[in-house]
Amino acid sequence: MASVVKALLVEDARVDALVLSAMLCRFHCEDTIANNGKEAIDMFLEGKKFDIVLCDNDMPLMNGPEAVEKIRAMGETDVKIIGLSSDKNVQEVFMTTGVDVFFPKPLKIDVLGAMIQEVINKKRNSMV
Repeated sequence: MASVVKALLVEDARVDALVLSAMLCRFHCEDTIANNGKEAIDMFLEGKKFDIVLCDNDMPLMNGPEAVEKIRAMGETDVKIIGLSSDKNVQEVFMTTGVDVFFPKPLKIDVLGAMIQEVINKKRNSMV
């Protein structure tokens, strides 16, 4: 049995966080929610490990691109990071900070499912 995918949701909008959390639940992911980029950074600094991070753009204290840049700077290169925003103009900003992929909000469940499957496959291959 493959280990559970650990997901970090970096999202300040409660409704969006609940929707994404419910979607992750459908794929049997263990999810943790950070209300902003600073909370996400603090979790990594505490030594928490995640397989996938879904990161919103516009948040208080620290926005998504800033958080992604800091996560990557900490040497977290194996974690799959997805940038999310309803503003399609931030895609380029996200891509320069080290996200693996950017999707406009709302994130479609089949797209999330494909991302989760990629993470599962990668985990399986690294266990061999």
